Amino acid sequence: MDAIRVTHVTKQYPNGVLALKGLSLSVQTGEIFSLLGQNGAGKSTLIRILTTYLRPTSGEVTVLGRDVVREGAAVRSRIACAAQQVSLDSHLSLAENMRFQARLYRIPKEEGKRRMEELISAFGLEEFRNRPAAACSGGVKRRLDIALAILSHPGILFLDEPSAGMDVRSRLTMWEMLKQIRKEFGTTILLTTHDLEEAGCLSDTVCIIKDGREAAQGSPEALKSVLRRDMVCVQFSSGDEARRYLPLFLEEFPQNKPFVRDREIFWNAAGGDGGIGPAAAFLLRQRLPFVGVRIARPSMEDVFLRLTQEEMREEETTWTR
Repeated sequence: MDAIRVTHVTKQYPNGVLALKGLSLSVQTGEIFSLLGQNGAGKSTLIRILTTYLRPTSGEVTVLGRDVVREGAAVRSRIACAAQQVSLDSHLSLAENMRFQARLYRIPKEEGKRRMEELISAFGLEEFRNRPAAACSGGVKRRLDIALAILSHPGILFLDEPSAGMDVRSRLTMWEMLKQIRKEFGTTILLTTHDLEEAGCLSDTVCIIKDGREAAQGSPEALKSVLRRDMVCVQFSSGDEARRYLPLFLEEFPQNKPFVRDREIFWNAAGGDGGIGPAAAFLLRQRLPFVGVRIARPSMEDVFLRLTQEEMREEETTWTR
């Protein structure tokens, strides 16, 4: 069963901007679904439609079997959202924030207490129970904010950049927490993220949006298979050096579309004459000051860049992280 189904949806704002252009996608019940796209791709517009803040101009959108236009109130009663900015009362303790949220949702007192204890345990918040929210770290506040969002047992949890600004340890904790939410509560999770590693490690399904349309949707492994080939990677001592030599690679391997990321030049190993043998011969012939050569498997970043890059003149095809 689809928790979310979006069919040929368009959205045009009063100023004439067409944010969504016939977008279609589906989210299965109980999965973690990541939405990726460059700024302006239409992610925020889509989330606002799914959460009933905006109406689509055309097309059909259902959330948990309910039409978001005709049955908006029913949709809102079954979903929860956690934005990048946490929504906490900084003067209240963790437990007080949760009790207050339970009253807002009109959850019976005993049931609210049971859910609160369940979430405190599941999210590892025991030691912060009586600490004012203002005295907690950003990572703890974020975990509490998500705990508050699912206190009502929503069918779908919408998250905007859930690990933004977190250190590595807090980010890994967040990932495990989201997997636990899905496992223990059966919650469908839709998140937007710019963290391609997060999307690849956490998601069952990833959807990449480009210019208001779906560019690709599938599992991380399925999307990596879109490239269907390994990549040759030549490393230089600096990004400036890699960019300086990129035109030589574009001239030598035009069919393989070399590009720069950090201090390395990448291109498809298959197609034309772009394998590692020809690459080594080219480097020696040109006497370039490279640091190393390797074969790299496609990553989520490679997929994202391939599917979202604009048509450019070859001399402008320079990608940075």
